[in-house]
Amino acid sequence: MKHIVIVGPANPYRGGIAAFNERLARQFITEGYEVTIYTFTLQYPSFLFPGKTQFTTDPCPVGLNVRRRINSVNPLNWISVGNEIRDLKADVVIFAYWMSFMAPCFGTIAKKIKNNNHSRLIGLIHNMIPHEQKIIDRILPAYFVKVMDGFVALSESVVKDIEKFDHKGKPKIASPHPIYDHYGELLPRKEALAKLRLDTSYRYVLFFGFIRAYKGLDLLLEAMSDERIKDVHLIVAGEFYEDSAKYMNIIKTHGLMDRVHLFSEYIPDTEVNRFFSACDIVVQPYKTATQSGVTQVAYHFEKPMIVTNVGGLSEIVPEGKVGYNVNPEAKAIAEAILKFYESGADLHDGIVEEKKKYSWSLLTERLRELTKGQKLR
Repeated sequence: MKHIVIVGPANPYRGGIAAFNERLARQFITEGYEVTIYTFTLQYPSFLFPGKTQFTTDPCPVGLNVRRRINSVNPLNWISVGNEIRDLKADVVIFAYWMSFMAPCFGTIAKKIKNNNHSRLIGLIHNMIPHEQKIIDRILPAYFVKVMDGFVALSESVVKDIEKFDHKGKPKIASPHPIYDHYGELLPRKEALAKLRLDTSYRYVLFFGFIRAYKGLDLLLEAMSDERIKDVHLIVAGEFYEDSAKYMNIIKTHGLMDRVHLFSEYIPDTEVNRFFSACDIVVQPYKTATQSGVTQVAYHFEKPMIVTNVGGLSEIVPEGKVGYNVNPEAKAIAEAILKFYESGADLHDGIVEEKKKYSWSLLTERLRELTKGQKLR
């Protein structure tokens, strides 16, 4: 049996990348591999984390081998963890990379692993360049990139970002973000709205996920003030990762208090299906993007989407088949919402067909392709 190590967030840490790593591990296990996940004892210092807590209350997933070892700010720890993984002589070590802050930690661990002359090191890149860039984002990623043997990116736009730091032409493959399929089943609309204590007589669009400036909630709120969609309500489900004042000001300025329903807390996995079951369409009004796990949750629940044509979002939401691609402007978003409700277009069959492209087995196949003839085959 081949042994794979995944380095990155996992239980007891919460969030999309932790969910991604755990689901990827399960897929490899299903395919007959031994999998070990190395996660953090300290992921972020508290002053760097914008949310209320980094931790989930969910129990550790049954059947997964999760080892809490990594301290993201302790170089001595990076060396000891790298030596520990080195000695495992895993066939492949996958680094789930999403931000420059992790580059020194992951790069040092990878350097130590490389000394075993056996393990193939793969960067599985969610974001190479953060949405909200700082000077370290032009400096630190190269330290991580130069140690990897190859890369799998979750969109073509991320492949281009990797190339800015890789000057040796290392192998790179784009593989779309698989569908998050662990959030339960679609509920009857009335049941979902009852659980959320929302009136069943209205139509609802959904903004889902934590709230930061690049996600464009302000654009969506401005769009909701358009008189043409005055009968549509907006559900906002996610924790504020920045000051909520500017959003509350938009709501008050446009008199949206009765039409915007805020659930401004982290949404537990067990409650995600309520929000997607209650809405008619999911809106992602991002100002910048690579790809988004929210898109893949929408696919799981077979919900149409409105996305802005930034980054890799339009790659996975074909215009007119799954939803609509618009410019990141309030007027364009409002017009897409209006078009959705007025056209009466049935997008369900297109969504069902398109979601077939986003299987976890496709991602593991791409990872094998990247290491073909070396470690996994």
